Amino acid sequence: MKEKTVIITSSIYQSLETYLDSISYDKLFILVDDITHQKCLPLLWNNGLNQKTTTVIEVPHGDIHKDLTAMTIIWKTLSDQGASRHSLLVNIGGGMITDIGGFAGASFKRGLRTINIPTTLMASVDASIGGKTGCNFNGLKNEIGTFYTPEKVFIDCGFLRTLDVPNLLSGYAEMLKHGLISTKTLLEQTLAIDFDKEIDYQKLNVLVGLSVGIKEHIVAKDPKEQGIRKALNFGHTLGHAYESLSFCLDRPILHGHAVMAGIISELYLSNLYCDFPVDTLRQIVTYAKENYPAFLFDCSHYEKLYEFMMHDKKNEGGHINFTLLGGIGDIRINQQAQKAEIMESIDFYRENFGG
Repeated sequence: MKEKTVIITSSIYQSLETYLDSISYDKLFILVDDITHQKCLPLLWNNGLNQKTTTVIEVPHGDIHKDLTAMTIIWKTLSDQGASRHSLLVNIGGGMITDIGGFAGASFKRGLRTINIPTTLMASVDASIGGKTGCNFNGLKNEIGTFYTPEKVFIDCGFLRTLDVPNLLSGYAEMLKHGLISTKTLLEQTLAIDFDKEIDYQKLNVLVGLSVGIKEHIVAKDPKEQGIRKALNFGHTLGHAYESLSFCLDRPILHGHAVMAGIISELYLSNLYCDFPVDTLRQIVTYAKENYPAFLFDCSHYEKLYEFMMHDKKNEGGHINFTLLGGIGDIRINQQAQKAEIMESIDFYRENFGG
């Protein structure tokens, strides 16, 4: 029986200590950003990690710093401290850290082992799982990267209690996507969480496990994204464009908030091209308007958004490739849309969110 890569635990200390005791490595490195260095790493010293025998690598927080400057910091520290292919790199943080940490692991000396410990909901249900790694380059999201599966991913939902609501909602956009590409039951359970009230973390923990299971199942079928794994890209073609535009405008938005905007626009295209039900489209729009801030831009930015989409890695033959839906769980990969309809989908987002 294949050993599980993703471990959901209520005691990250015990799980990590047990695992580290079970394997051999010559040197241990910890990658954090300035926030997780301060708030999360102290919880793990002498609870699975030995401060005296560990080298800590710190980079600035935020996706805007997921670039070659941060990669150079990581590579140089690994090199200066004598890391080898038998070393271990533990990435503790959100999606930005697991992305660049995974890429560092894949590229340094052609591969050293990595462990992901996600500390955000986004990283827990998406970024830390599935082996996609990378960094931003030339103003484009995840322009450089590779597939590189971590040895283990330890998810302790206790970290979620440290997150503010905007960051919880960022990860929750990915969970909504998982509901849309899977079953009506999971989607309804996901929409039932009310972020305006005291959050029921017990229910949230259960949903995290279900959401992780959806992604694991799809990735196991298609680890290198040749087919069905493209389902996980739903909402991301336009979502990444919105996120890149936010950087250009010097008003960066959280990744999941950009994905939520992308989901709205791509549901419009799904209705247009694949007859996605209007009532479900309206339900998701209502939920998004009640919970997510609007990303404001104007018509002068449409061509820039289209330019970003033209650089999307999923494109083939000069055509923008979308994953669209014919209904909940009815996945249509490798869909193309006309430029005029793509512009309509951007209009649809702005009309609903006050742009």
